[in-house]
Amino acid sequence: MVLKNEFEVSVPVEQAWPLLLDVASVAECVPGGELVEKISDRSFKGRISVKLGPVLLTFEGLATFNEIDEATHRARVEARGTDKKGRGTAQANVVMRLLPNGSATRVSIVTDLQLAGSVAQYGRASGLIAEVSQHLVDDFSANLNRRIARSAAGAATADGDTPPLRSPARPVSALEIAFRMLTNAVARMFKKLAGNA
Repeated sequence: MVLKNEFEVSVPVEQAWPLLLDVASVAECVPGGELVEKISDRSFKGRISVKLGPVLLTFEGLATFNEIDEATHRARVEARGTDKKGRGTAQANVVMRLLPNGSATRVSIVTDLQLAGSVAQYGRASGLIAEVSQHLVDDFSANLNRRIARSAAGAATADGDTPPLRSPARPVSALEIAFRMLTNAVARMFKKLAGNA
């Protein structure tokens, strides 16, 4: 399944590009995400936890930058992970592209996601997975922009590091996703009714 997401970073492309390639900083902004080990400049071990109803899925695996194009601000990442309880695997090929948007940066992400094993049943609910994906991107974007704002304001600790924005590995809740889906559906319904009035 192919997922398409976009978000905005509140700094120009020249500042956003190195920031988004800094995996340690990025990992701290990902809801439910955690950097486990840096294998090389382009390969990293990590984990991400997602809660779908009563089921907590925790994928552990490897992510590798297969392409980093400085000229076009485009990067391609391949990630593979296995659920900690053996319920299946996930493989993602992610293409990230940065485009100028005034004094900010528009980040486009296209993810080709493949699920196998018992977790693949969630793949049938592609609408839910797309909502989970957008929820993750929205929260990541908010966390990243807060980090940028804090750095710009000089809110750093004595050793020069920006304080963490959240506790690591907080799983994403499907209840939050379902509530957001319901809210969006109601908003669309009222907008449509207002347009017909």
